[in-house]
Amino acid sequence: MAKQLIFISALLITLAIFAYTMRKYFLYFRFTKSLKLDRFSERVYETFNVAIAQTKIFRQPVMGLLHALVFWGFVVILIGSIEMVIDGIFRTERVFGIAGIVYDVVIATGDVFALIIAISILVFLFRRLFMHVKRFYGTEMKPVSKADANMALSFILLLMITLLGMNTFYFLDMHKAGHELVGIYPVSKFLAGFFDQLSQYQVHIFHEINWWGHILLIFAFANVLPYSKHFHVFMSVPNVFVSRIDPLGKIETMESIKKEVTLMLNPSASVSSDNQDEIPKFGVSDANDVSWVNYMNALSCTECGRCTAVCPANITGKLLSPRKIMMDVRARMKEKGPGMIKEGIGFSDEKSLLGNYISEEELWACTMCNACAQECPVNINQPAIILDMRRYLVLEKSSAPAGLNTVFTNIENNGAPWQFSPQDRLNWAEELYVNG
Repeated sequence: MAKQLIFISALLITLAIFAYTMRKYFLYFRFTKSLKLDRFSERVYETFNVAIAQTKIFRQPVMGLLHALVFWGFVVILIGSIEMVIDGIFRTERVFGIAGIVYDVVIATGDVFALIIAISILVFLFRRLFMHVKRFYGTEMKPVSKADANMALSFILLLMITLLGMNTFYFLDMHKAGHELVGIYPVSKFLAGFFDQLSQYQVHIFHEINWWGHILLIFAFANVLPYSKHFHVFMSVPNVFVSRIDPLGKIETMESIKKEVTLMLNPSASVSSDNQDEIPKFGVSDANDVSWVNYMNALSCTECGRCTAVCPANITGKLLSPRKIMMDVRARMKEKGPGMIKEGIGFSDEKSLLGNYISEEELWACTMCNACAQECPVNINQPAIILDMRRYLVLEKSSAPAGLNTVFTNIENNGAPWQFSPQDRLNWAEELYVNG
């Protein structure tokens, strides 16, 4: 009974802290711009293709396979974690064992995956600590970011060690007590051979230590993740579902501008008059100007650097780093969000995303090639935010590079990007002999 009460208390504390943390994020979403979703069947397919099958991660075959194995392993091990919660609440033992052969397959798979994940995490830690992979570095990658990554990987490693320890000593405990074993444990059965000399009492104590260690690590990890870049453990799958379905090269038009152009070209055209009296703000200058999908993108970024590694602007030495853009959106909302919760959307701390976090030089370095969005393993759309901040600069601040200002002037005066008047456009063909 004491064990049950301790477990339920720990679970309730975990859920309370997690709910408090998530409430803040839900409130932050309230300050972002609305965006409607459609084409749900395509989104379901994209989710299975990118989030579940992990297809984009395999662009780097070896490390991609290890990352995919970690993800798939967590999906399987999650079933065992749910079983532990039920066992802890109701004082049962391996409650899912009633599933028979299905349970045997799941538990055996989870046991193997625990070893695979542990080995993969050791590889990841070795790469981060000793190999100095270029994409793990950059001006935006502060020491806290590196410590965050190492902490999360260490958490996962400890989770796998305690899981294997729990299974190993459960196998020994049942064997020494002469009880029926529930489940199949191929890896733990092998490991049990190294501890066969222990007494049943010692085995039982070690099982309890690993059981409690594993479940408490799960509880702690769940509440650490929302404050870590590894929040993508929760956010990546839903982020893929809400991600862009259209081809990456397609530029989304601004409805307010589209209406004006439509009326200019055809004054008799019928356009929607929704919010006709509302003066819109063009583009994005601060975190609360982004859409809720953009903000979800920022929360889903794991700072892996694959986007920055393929960015032609960054490769050629320019300031732009697509990873930094997403990190800045997330950091700015974290900074401004509490004030908006207290005082409303009108709260101002005399700072902004554009200027205090992201410079104009970074924005105009982007070629809109969409290489970053193409490479991102969770379908983050970095160019969408860059484009919206450029729109703010041009439409609200009349600030653009000299070359673009020349183009804008030519379009305004000549109806084309070139400086020639419409009457002179065919002058180049005067000396050509073309039969009519």
